[in-house]
Amino acid sequence: MSSVAVVICAYTQLRWGDLQDSVESAKRQPEQPEVVVVIDHEPELYARAKARWPELRVVENSEDRGLSGARNTGVALTDADVVAFLDDDATADHDWLGHLLAALDDPEVVGVGGRATPSWPDTTGSGPYPDELLWIVGCSYAGLPETAGDVRNVIGSSMAFRREAILAAGGFRSGIGRVGNQPLGCEETELCIRLAKTRPGSRIRHEPRSNVSHRVSADRVTMRYLRRRSYYEGISKAVLSRRVGTGDSLSSESTYLTRVIPGAFVRELRASGRGGGVRAAAIVLSVLSTVTGYAVGRVLGSVVVTAPATRVVRQPVGTP
Repeated sequence: MSSVAVVICAYTQLRWGDLQDSVESAKRQPEQPEVVVVIDHEPELYARAKARWPELRVVENSEDRGLSGARNTGVALTDADVVAFLDDDATADHDWLGHLLAALDDPEVVGVGGRATPSWPDTTGSGPYPDELLWIVGCSYAGLPETAGDVRNVIGSSMAFRREAILAAGGFRSGIGRVGNQPLGCEETELCIRLAKTRPGSRIRHEPRSNVSHRVSADRVTMRYLRRRSYYEGISKAVLSRRVGTGDSLSSESTYLTRVIPGAFVRELRASGRGGGVRAAAIVLSVLSTVTGYAVGRVLGSVVVTAPATRVVRQPVGTP
């Protein structure tokens, strides 16, 4: 049986309650994984977490600030065969890890992602979000496969990889992905694409039976956040395109934009008396903001993202 570690990265005390729920849900997994909590350059949160979980490995991010560096720190500090990642505002179902590990029983599968179900604020509900836009709040969205199967990339809030595959691919790369509350993304997409190139014939799987409840804070259920997150997603896609090529970086997005989004827009227009008008407007705003961000990212290049490259320590000799 493969050994497994769950890495949970956190950067702010504002999510302290969520972080406790996340860590405790990882500890309750029947597989009894090693749980590693990585604090991203926030000394007070580090001290608080260290005191809360003296039995766990609670460490500070040893690389550049950001989610990529924090994840690399967790990978470097464990010797587990499999490393799973759980967001600090996501709570895992009791069988979350078991389903991820079952998918990795296939030796050709190097990574697997689960489903993330939104937990909306009681005061606002889902706000302006149709199911097709749930990626904006880090959750599974309409357009993803509804059954288990191969995919290009996983969702970052719930995923697992073979540790040796992460190391062989060079780990998560900075200059892409979230840094603090700056809503960049695509770091897990970029890693999945590199994994496929590093190991021809390897596969990334989607396993929807592996579920987490992903809390959505009230400040994210607004048109303002929708526009901002979509804009930064466009920038992230531009960075991704420069690194891996437009073919790989936009292969899934082209189908989403040409098939999924038009159908969603028409459906919401027909439901204009039941909040569909707001959701249709949200779809238009998201698409326009994403396209604008992508254009800005392509024109400005590396100017839009200034974080230096991270590195993964303890790499095997000869790996990238």
